[in-house]
Amino acid sequence: MYVFLPSTVPALAALLDTGRLEGESLTAFTADQGPDGDAEEAEYDAMYAAAEASLGLLTEDPEAPRRRVVLAAEMPDHIVEHEARHADGVARVKVLGGVPYKKLKSAHVDDADAAPDIAEAAADPASEAARDHELMWFAVQELRYLVEGA
Repeated sequence: MYVFLPSTVPALAALLDTGRLEGESLTAFTADQGPDGDAEEAEYDAMYAAAEASLGLLTEDPEAPRRRVVLAAEMPDHIVEHEARHADGVARVKVLGGVPYKKLKSAHVDDADAAPDIAEAAADPASEAARDHELMWFAVQELRYLVEGA
């Protein structure tokens, strides 16, 4: 199952150092559209649901660079538990037992220029300051450079 995990730059750095995103039960989002749904649109919505959750992680870590981070991973179905389904084709899930680096497919991260708006959105959950910022796509091989440049 393809899942989108909310994260931060420091958490990404830790994953690169240890080779694993640690956690017994990690919140993630996945596309859950019906048979007539648009899979690509549902995945986009799931990615942005994870980006919204990333804002909460930034609130908890005031030292983290003000950039939303979403990690995309392909996980075996048997370690993913559905928690809640939303009408927009997105499901919140739990990934049990952590995520090994080798399961990552990509990362989606705000441009550094978005930092002031992301800081505002992290400070005020009602703010729509992050709304106009698209996440940039990074290949797994680029993640070390992303962390070093953050």
